[in-house]
Amino acid sequence: MTSLRPVAGAPHEVLSRLRSWWDDPGGWLTLDTSGSTGAPKRVRLSRAALAASATATRTRLGGPGQWLLDLPVDRVAGLQVLVRSVAAGTTPVVAAEYGSLDAAVTAVDGDRAYTSVVPTQLHRLAESGRLPLLRRFDAVLVGGAATAHGLLERAVDEGVRVVPTYGMTETAGGCVYDGVPLDGVGVRIDVDGRVHLAGPTLFDGYEDDPMATAQALVDGWFRTDDLGRLDDDGRLVVLGRVDDVAVSGGVNVPLPAVTEELLGVPGVDDAIAVGVPDAEWGAVVVACVVADAVPQIDAVREHVADRLPREWAPRGVVRVESIPRVAGGKVDRQAVRRLAERGGRSGCGFWRAVGTPRSTTSGTAGCCARRWTAAVSPPKRPSWHTRGKPACRSRGSTT
Repeated sequence: MTSLRPVAGAPHEVLSRLRSWWDDPGGWLTLDTSGSTGAPKRVRLSRAALAASATATRTRLGGPGQWLLDLPVDRVAGLQVLVRSVAAGTTPVVAAEYGSLDAAVTAVDGDRAYTSVVPTQLHRLAESGRLPLLRRFDAVLVGGAATAHGLLERAVDEGVRVVPTYGMTETAGGCVYDGVPLDGVGVRIDVDGRVHLAGPTLFDGYEDDPMATAQALVDGWFRTDDLGRLDDDGRLVVLGRVDDVAVSGGVNVPLPAVTEELLGVPGVDDAIAVGVPDAEWGAVVVACVVADAVPQIDAVREHVADRLPREWAPRGVVRVESIPRVAGGKVDRQAVRRLAERGGRSGCGFWRAVGTPRSTTSGTAGCCARRWTAAVSPPKRPSWHTRGKPACRSRGSTT
């Protein structure tokens, strides 16, 4: 049997190896993290952790069912579709083996049916008017990246039973569904607002990296890179990554909140807010947007400032052909930041004052906030499945 260390190969090849390993594990399997914020880590996952996750998911969703796979299997969300199928004794439908998503959905013949998607897939179905395809499923898990609330509402309005999920490779995939931990999973928020997770789904460490393992696993708790809070009902609300805050002029700007408002700007198909270094402000918030034309910065700022503090409004807008993403659908933050920085430096952009603060002594103009608008092209986006290269609020989640 070909090793599952790391998991790699075509879906049915991995499924065959997984079935053999499930009956006789003989150690961990390993998966690489997405590497969306740095170098990928190789994560050790035991059969016990994967089984605990599959069992808890089955219980939460209301029983076993047949799964549709339309995600890469070398990432935890796709692998979990296979794991849940093996654990339930069902055969998944692999979308890539059919000529269209319609044909793949038609091939799902189980009494109960489930699928997992990332936000971009959901967004593209919404934009093409094809969300009703997902009505076939008893639950559609959505994770892998932040999902805009408006997109979830559109899906619900179309009769899709969406379940926002939160988790990561280190938790064997999603371990919090719609803000509520799966059975056996513990959630706590430390004094700095960082999310910590515990329970039987946790990983056994990083391959050949004991220092990173010791930093991440402390007294049975996994120290995530996410900020969050518990709402009045005790549900987890993930606010974004620890490093997803730009300090601009001494103001902490939570970039996920800005991103969500950017998605509502007229003419914008996709967007993300990033912070880029600035000599005057320390950092400035830049809106990277997918649109037919570069939106006017004043219109973007007003749209955001109508809903959030004005200090959070972007000081730059860069139009890109697409938001760069890594193989599992998460935003490639480093690539986006490079695009934003390049847009600010490029000759096709322009800089000018957004406002002229009054001097308290003379009433004359003080230092001006700068702005740019530019159009730049991102590096070629990785291809995984031609139908749905992921985009979408469960903040940093994995199905």
